[in-house]
Amino acid sequence: MIAMISQPMGNKTNKEIEEERKELVEVLEEQGYDVLDTVLTADDVSKDDPICYLAKSLELLAEADILVCMSGWENARGCRIEHLVAEEYGKQIMEL
Repeated sequence: MIAMISQPMGNKTNKEIEEERKELVEVLEEQGYDVLDTVLTADDVSKDDPICYLAKSLELLAEADILVCMSGWENARGCRIEHLVAEEYGKQIMEL
């Protein structure tokens, strides 16, 4: 099974984001999940615009079997959109 982590990222560096998700990635991998790398950089999108990042994350969500929403997801616009899309398209969702 392929897991995608939905993580609030606003005002955080990629290093902070990676550190926050490291333990969760390890737990998911121990449970048998392959975890998609969703820490995106400007090199991953066509232009440095929040909507481009969201579009890329939805593209990755299409590859996932389950969306794992980290604490605080409900307060982050992009995470709420990922959650809604996963829900509307019948993906499994795990809320932490």
